[in-house]
Amino acid sequence: MSPHYLRIFLFCFFVWSGQKPYLAESYSVPKTEWGQPDLQGVWNFSSTVPMQRPSQFGDRQFLTQEEAKNGFLHFELGAGAGIVPPNSTGIESYYNDIRVDNSDVDGRVRTSHIIYPLNGQIPPLVKGIERRPGGVVPAAGKRPVRFVVGGIGRDGPEDRGLSERCIVGFNQGPPFTPSLYNNHVQIVQNKDHVVIMTEMIHDARIVKFKDVSPLNASLVFWSGDSVGKWEEDTLVVTTQNFNGLTQSFDGFGSSKNRLLIERFTRVGPHTINYEFIIDDPLTFTDSLTAVIPMSKVSAQLYEYACHEGNYGMENMLRAARRREINSVSDTVAEIFRR
Repeated sequence: MSPHYLRIFLFCFFVWSGQKPYLAESYSVPKTEWGQPDLQGVWNFSSTVPMQRPSQFGDRQFLTQEEAKNGFLHFELGAGAGIVPPNSTGIESYYNDIRVDNSDVDGRVRTSHIIYPLNGQIPPLVKGIERRPGGVVPAAGKRPVRFVVGGIGRDGPEDRGLSERCIVGFNQGPPFTPSLYNNHVQIVQNKDHVVIMTEMIHDARIVKFKDVSPLNASLVFWSGDSVGKWEEDTLVVTTQNFNGLTQSFDGFGSSKNRLLIERFTRVGPHTINYEFIIDDPLTFTDSLTAVIPMSKVSAQLYEYACHEGNYGMENMLRAARRREINSVSDTVAEIFRR
């Protein structure tokens, strides 16, 4: 085992060992008819905790009770420093506040979902890697557009983000990261497979068992190729063979050489501890580990109706052409006025 992967293994072991005491001591994980831990159902992974830790907390993973009580719980979703919403109710409240918030599951509130590196920040980048976050305003860049929200222009559908093209939802993963809404995933099991289906653009990822080897590296997919195994009561899913047409993580790099390890552990009747590790030596100089709790939802998973040929893309491009025509007309009119 190389020193790099040995370091990842040891870190995961200590993280897992450190979390065991917080499992409900009297809780016994239910089993399926095949004797496997039962993870089936619809789960919510929304959270007001930021992915990256605000620098004021240093290496500290959890808020004090006083900090949580005084409002540090309300972070801005996504990476960056936390803010307190101006109003906890009404029109200015956070969209996410009406959903299930998993920031305080075991009585403690995290300062960030990233727990490694120890400062809770995304690892340093490999030289030459730049952040391409996308957004409402057209971003600098060229095709292929790897980010999920926004775009680089409106000349054609290939200039738009993956979620606008109904290819990859903005929180579809893998891995799963909390977003403004639709933070739901459904897990279905049989003896030899687990299906992990997300609400955003209804992507169903099939996880294979029975000592299945990863596919040949030439076979690549948007959501990669997933192989699973059971480690006691934890489902461990290793995913690789991403097609490289998505980013590695949080706007950086390409997923082409990314290795993703996910761990699903049911720690209570209504809670799954979800942990993921990203190892991408062409994007980051170190691995990244994050922990996000999921809560059980007593509801069905309804279709997020984003589909090929929808009116949104057609109207967006039509509006761009109309704007170009109006711009030319205004220019011609200005010439004649002179």
